[in-house]
Amino acid sequence: MPSLSVFMDVPMAHKAEGSLLKSYKQDNHPNKMFLAYRVCMTEEGHPWVSPVVTKLRRQIAQDSSLNYEYTDVMGMKSFIQAALELLFGKHSQAIVENRVGGVHSVGDNGAFQLGARFLKTWHQDSQIVYITSFQKELHGLIFQDMGFTVYEYSFWDPTQMCMDPDTVINVVKQAPCGSILVIGNITDCKLTQCQWTNLMSIMKSKQIFPFFDITSQGLSSGDLCEDSRILRYFVAQGFEFFCSQSLSKNFGIYDEGVGLLVVVTHSNQHLLCVLSQMINFAHDLWLSPPTMGARIITSILSNPSLQGEWKHSVKRVVENIMLIKEKVKEKLRLLGTPGSWDHITDQKGTHSYLGLNSQQLEYLVKKKHIYIPRNGWINFTSVNANNIDYITQSINEAVLFTMDSKKYLQILTLAPAAPAPPRAPRMHRELSAVKAGLGCEQVGRAGGAGV
Repeated sequence: MPSLSVFMDVPMAHKAEGSLLKSYKQDNHPNKMFLAYRVCMTEEGHPWVSPVVTKLRRQIAQDSSLNYEYTDVMGMKSFIQAALELLFGKHSQAIVENRVGGVHSVGDNGAFQLGARFLKTWHQDSQIVYITSFQKELHGLIFQDMGFTVYEYSFWDPTQMCMDPDTVINVVKQAPCGSILVIGNITDCKLTQCQWTNLMSIMKSKQIFPFFDITSQGLSSGDLCEDSRILRYFVAQGFEFFCSQSLSKNFGIYDEGVGLLVVVTHSNQHLLCVLSQMINFAHDLWLSPPTMGARIITSILSNPSLQGEWKHSVKRVVENIMLIKEKVKEKLRLLGTPGSWDHITDQKGTHSYLGLNSQQLEYLVKKKHIYIPRNGWINFTSVNANNIDYITQSINEAVLFTMDSKKYLQILTLAPAAPAPPRAPRMHRELSAVKAGLGCEQVGRAGGAGV
């Protein structure tokens, strides 16, 4: 008789983030589409890779001088320096004063793991974290696993179909002193210079610690300096902060997980102490970070000609995104789709809110087999000449049908059985939501979590 397995009580884990993609893969409809990819996509529907990256990858693979030895726990020094100069500028005062540094991480998740572990140990002012809604499934759970209490906030106002610049200000006003504020997509915040100054003043008075998330520098405006301008402003105003810098998306090196946990301090002595502790944590987490992606990026950033090629390729991606958004808006206008669609072109970056309600999104999934997250935040690089007509016609159809509730219910009832994205279960760990101006509200009471 076989002995009982020591794993008999281990249940199958629910992968909330992948539930939408799983439903998409199980759908056999010929016109199915998935608009929630995290990577940049080409016109042909493949992950985008900067042409200069492809060229460098071949060169490095054929370089017989490389020894492929374990790298330092902190990572390649040349890569760290190049990444910091990309983020802050070569002549940044913080770099000149040697009070900014970084640890090479395994992607942005690795940077958040490292940052959360450090803050749990050495940041005793508060164990409360505020994080944007689109980050909660990944980075929010990292903080929760470390024992932090996590609250969620969103810049998007679904009633006004726009980014609400007052949201983050209201969040900071309500936050306890010493809280940690995770700020992602800083170029989408729509804060004016005056509002940023006001936000910083409140953060300083309440000793709020900023933790930035820069995942696609250059892919928002097409200008690398503009996309990191606010970060540089925080440095100029004397803030200490962490920043998760991911270089996978804007170079097209997704399989390497190229990240950096950036540390900005008041002095070089403080920086050395922080990095010494982080080295110990990094040693436990991954010992030696992967180097292929870092080598490619370092080679590009250290060569003016190659860097020019890369910047040009990034700008082309942004121009294509802007063109696609304009085409989507114009096609919806020509179709006579009710409502204003200006919010599509008002938003920057690869991902933007489509501005559809839950019924309309459900209609797109069940009737049209177009898979979109429940928050309506789609990847516009997934929209191309081959599918834009089907997508816009489907959006128009969804809006019109859902305006008639009886007809809408009838259509859904008669629709072919297509696997709808399962609603993610309420997290078994404490995860709360912040509604700007209304205080904190538990996600379990406010509704389900996003995909």
